[in-house]
Amino acid sequence: MNDYIDIWTDGACKGNPGKGGWGAVLQYKQHRKELYGGEENTTNNRMEMQAVIEALQSLKKPHSKVRLHIDSQYVKNGITQWMPNWIARGWKTADKKPVKNQDLWLQLNALCQLHEIDWIWVKGHAGNPGNEKADELANLGVAQLTSST
Repeated sequence: MNDYIDIWTDGACKGNPGKGGWGAVLQYKQHRKELYGGEENTTNNRMEMQAVIEALQSLKKPHSKVRLHIDSQYVKNGITQWMPNWIARGWKTADKKPVKNQDLWLQLNALCQLHEIDWIWVKGHAGNPGNEKADELANLGVAQLTSST
């Protein structure tokens, strides 16, 4: 029996920085939820992170088993490899510069403590249905900003 929640996330940015959007698809058995949103002045990396944050925040049960499908090496490596060193160095990179997007890394780290997450990298724009849908939703997040201005 599959007790995992599958989540696909993606971010988009028109200009970097520029108008950005994030999208997420959550699937648990036959239940599916789609989320998206955007920000006026942001970066692609921030939108990739925001997509994961929004998806994890939407989970109703703590300690959920999650398979997080993501096309961002930045987010995957940041949370699974780089963060322990950033924390040990007082949120500085190896070359002693402040870690970019620390506000989002802190949120993401806190959310990751609430769930059991398997991080699965997928190649973007390569026909993966979940990733393609998350990309479509992220672009909807950008489009809603454009239509409201």
